[in-house]
Amino acid sequence: MSYFIKEPPYQHGDAPKIGIILANLGTPDSLRTQAVRKYLQQFLMDRRVVEVPRFIWCWILHFIILVFRPGSSAKKYSKVWTKKGSPLLVNARNQTNALSAKIKKTVSQPVEVELGMSYGNPSMKNAVLKLKEKNCTKILLLPLYPQYAASSSASAMDALWRVLLKTRNVPAVRTVRNYHDHPLYINALKLSILQFWKKNGRPSKLVMSFHGIPKKSLMQGDPYHCECYKTARLLAEALKLKESEYMVCFQSRFGRAEWLKPYYAEVMADLGKKKEKNVHVICPGFSSDCLETLEEINIEGRHIFLHHGGKSFSYIPALNDNPEWINAMQGIILENLQGWIDKSWTPKKEALNSALTKKRALLVEKKQS
Repeated sequence: MSYFIKEPPYQHGDAPKIGIILANLGTPDSLRTQAVRKYLQQFLMDRRVVEVPRFIWCWILHFIILVFRPGSSAKKYSKVWTKKGSPLLVNARNQTNALSAKIKKTVSQPVEVELGMSYGNPSMKNAVLKLKEKNCTKILLLPLYPQYAASSSASAMDALWRVLLKTRNVPAVRTVRNYHDHPLYINALKLSILQFWKKNGRPSKLVMSFHGIPKKSLMQGDPYHCECYKTARLLAEALKLKESEYMVCFQSRFGRAEWLKPYYAEVMADLGKKKEKNVHVICPGFSSDCLETLEEINIEGRHIFLHHGGKSFSYIPALNDNPEWINAMQGIILENLQGWIDKSWTPKKEALNSALTKKRALLVEKKQS
């Protein structure tokens, strides 16, 4: 059995294409505890996610976490699960379809878009194989994490490299590292917030909650913390907010180690105790609504705030397949495709090149026979 993945059929003259992979974290295949356990095992065994010595972590993971956590996680997923499945997967697929339709209207050259998850399905391997089957000789990876973090952006890159390590005919590859301060991304966030405020009114406080990482990661050189605060500052400036009108916090703390502060749950409790009249929460680090935004932020956070005396709580949805976000994604992608896109490309020109390539291949075969 070969170490390398079987290559798709190829014929001389096949038109080369550009492939785009939208990379996201992943999700369980179903609400069954077994499916959640499988997903958590894959996710929590990634060294990018948990930097604990393996011989210690494997024992903790398999004999404690994977025994008790899958059941509780499945209950949380059940609160936000849709008829079409996981909200993250549904939103990510909608993004993929919308971007594909948009970019094919903009770029005359053949461009294919696929969704690839770091963990679970559809896998990164599946995305790469689909693009190779369509004869994509160039691939751009866009991790759907605006702010770079080793545990998110880099893990998506790792997932791609692991596939390419076993690929015989490796395509040209580019990756987008981050876009936390990109004008198109900031503008998409701004417009989504203004649209929400138009329907629901302005809040007394806008809370920007980002996914947390261990403080140790910051001390070791991870730029995530700084990029989150830059996003928040640029967004506040775009919305013309005073410093007293918004704040930044971090969610999804895991384990006993200190993570980036302030913690979302503590911020909600504190705002509730201060009888804050009208709080709006947005998660600028999430391109798609998922368990963390819909359950932890909108359900748990709302309960904490109201329980401690808060008056009114609203969650501003993630960008999902918002047209302004799809436009922004396309803009970021086109910037990173410079040099790969041939503006003079036409179907007729490609057909002539294909016919010439096939003719030359036949001549070579005749000479060899």
